[in-house]
Amino acid sequence: MRTREHLDAVIKAYDVRGVVGEDIDENFVRDTGAAFAAILREEGENTVAVGHDMRPSSPSLARAFAEGVTSQGLNVTLLGLTSTDELYYAAGSLECAGAMFTASHNPAKYNGIKLCRAGAVPVGQETGLEQIKQMLIDGTPEFTGTEGAIAEQEILAGYADFLRKLVPLEDSKPLVVAVDAANGMGGHTVPAVFNGLPFDVRDLYFELDGTFPNHEANPLDPKNLVDLQKFTVDQKADIGLAFDGDADRCFVVDEKGQPVSPSAICALVAERYLEKFPGATIIHNLITSKTVPELIKEKGGTPVRTRVGHSFIKAVMAAESAVFGGEHSAHYYFRDFFNADTGMLAAMHVLAALGGQEQPLSELAEEYEPYVASGEINSQVEDKDAAVAAVVAQFAPAVGEGVGEGQAVHEDFAGVATTVTRMDGTTVAAQDGTWWFNLRPSNTEPFLRYNGEARTAATMEALRDAVLAIVRAER
Repeated sequence: MRTREHLDAVIKAYDVRGVVGEDIDENFVRDTGAAFAAILREEGENTVAVGHDMRPSSPSLARAFAEGVTSQGLNVTLLGLTSTDELYYAAGSLECAGAMFTASHNPAKYNGIKLCRAGAVPVGQETGLEQIKQMLIDGTPEFTGTEGAIAEQEILAGYADFLRKLVPLEDSKPLVVAVDAANGMGGHTVPAVFNGLPFDVRDLYFELDGTFPNHEANPLDPKNLVDLQKFTVDQKADIGLAFDGDADRCFVVDEKGQPVSPSAICALVAERYLEKFPGATIIHNLITSKTVPELIKEKGGTPVRTRVGHSFIKAVMAAESAVFGGEHSAHYYFRDFFNADTGMLAAMHVLAALGGQEQPLSELAEEYEPYVASGEINSQVEDKDAAVAAVVAQFAPAVGEGVGEGQAVHEDFAGVATTVTRMDGTTVAAQDGTWWFNLRPSNTEPFLRYNGEARTAATMEALRDAVLAIVRAER
């Protein structure tokens, strides 16, 4: 008997994710496939493309999901090993729904499903996941028609060609490119995309291994960048790229091995798109640096702020006809890639910018990083709401649980006029623009996430330490 509590823990705001054998097994994903297919059939869809990453559990889970889909009369195209953005390419180019088996950056014991409709339109809580959840409790309506068929198709070459047409790199100056695939799907896609281009690719951990023997495939955590940073310097590379497990995110380090913030990448790519599409709309989530909306406005574009998460951003991308969207977590979304996120295309834009001028990446990136960011810092706390309330009581006590203007009383920031907003978690900003921070609960892990930014390193550090001390205090 599946409980609402169990399903709420596994079926998140924009994907399905849990521990294999405990939260997720073949029966669970078979039923999930049937529920998804039942919804799609009512909408007139007839095919679901199914891809999977290199985790040991992924092939069998993908096959079980396919069985669930075909039991409802829909056909399945099995893609085999794919990156998540490769799956989105399939859903866009083949004009069919899609399911990707991956747990992204999570450890090996996890797996999950990212779903989309034809054209890579995302499926989130409000657009299908809640319906699936209910069917997993009540049962999926029985289908008495003919079972669907299962076929196989290889799409890697088509994916690589498609990207190379979007960002031509044949005329780039020669570059030495260090790449850490973290034993994830980047080891599958990078050779195909970069083959024949004027890049000397130095590969690190390209062997597909879903047990992640070298380090976690989560480049958002600084410890997982260390190998690439050293490797980039040792190889005298012009740039280093780090992909997460399913290769839909890409992090960048410069020739000195120093990380280039995802916000700086957002700003750089936004500028390139505004050169191509003057006055265009560009999406950024509320965690990205102030640099991003400031540059968009400066270059004549329209910035639109949104909450974190791919299904939310993709929906706003479509609604606003935006050409590009970026997140602090190195998710980058492109209108010319079906409004979907792809780390590879973002990396190609950075390579195009770097290869089209003479500055080293460290100098080029400086132009897009005028503020000092804390990075994302997780705190495991029992009562997240109480922790946030305690912070607001120090930085805007008059606001309470609402939104509006306040004044800090914290000893290090006393008297600073502040503004509190609640778009996604809680954001507190100094009204004079000198700093801001956001606290939001994770959708996938038991954490309260902190992000902050200030004009100076000293202010950023003082702000970070003050807020985290309150968050982590015993209560």
